[in-house]
Amino acid sequence: MTVVVKIGGARAVEPEGALADVAALREEGEDVAVVHGGSTAVDDALERMGIEPEYVETPSGVVGRFTDAETMDVFKMAMAGLVNTDLVTGLQNQGVDAVGLSGVDGALLTGARKSAVRIVEDGKKKIRRGDHSGTIESVNAELLEALLADGYTPVASPPMLADDGVAVNTDADRASAAVAAALGGTLVSLTDVDGVYRDPDDPSTLIERVETFDGYEELKTAAEGFMARKVMAATEALEGGANEVVVAGANADRPIRSALAGGGTHVLPSALKQ
Repeated sequence: MTVVVKIGGARAVEPEGALADVAALREEGEDVAVVHGGSTAVDDALERMGIEPEYVETPSGVVGRFTDAETMDVFKMAMAGLVNTDLVTGLQNQGVDAVGLSGVDGALLTGARKSAVRIVEDGKKKIRRGDHSGTIESVNAELLEALLADGYTPVASPPMLADDGVAVNTDADRASAAVAAALGGTLVSLTDVDGVYRDPDDPSTLIERVETFDGYEELKTAAEGFMARKVMAATEALEGGANEVVVAGANADRPIRSALAGGGTHVLPSALKQ
């Protein structure tokens, strides 16, 4: 079984525990692929350059970054440069032979570029053009499998390669879902909270296991803001062939192994069957 680990880019996420866990899993003979975000690093880089980050909300309630041409240049520098290099360096220091990849490398992540995005602004639905983003339609699983077979741990991130030959932004949660589906693995999505809560402000309301359609409907209702995107990604991963998705805390003790052992919110393929 391949474990696909999504390391979130929120400011509160400390990746060191996850990197140590990747090393431990590799020692145990597990194949591990890492996909990462980097929203904080991108925002910090934009701020240093005097550019205001812009987030928009879709009609379905999902919050995401609006990426114009200027933001896209900063995005490439921060994600494929700073964040990816730091994670690969951290894994190398843990004794893991890690290889950094963007979605453009080897056409790892490819798909259609969005001509426009639908957003909600001041309660009104609008269409925004000029967004440099796309939707992943294909994953070069052969590249990942070749690296894994040779003992390497791939560390991948957006951008993706759009059908018009341009590097564009794509959501890292959905990228990790696409990779987990292509590899038929288990997706462990590490974030700054311990899972999906029935009450977003109350950690004691953690939804631990979702294996029925009613439970899945409850999960979708409970997920708000950025968590709604993670539930969307979980759905895409399971529909595409992943065998399980876990949303769990990145800062927990042994975060990946803890998640695999039952921590966090576990979503099973049976939950999507009505």
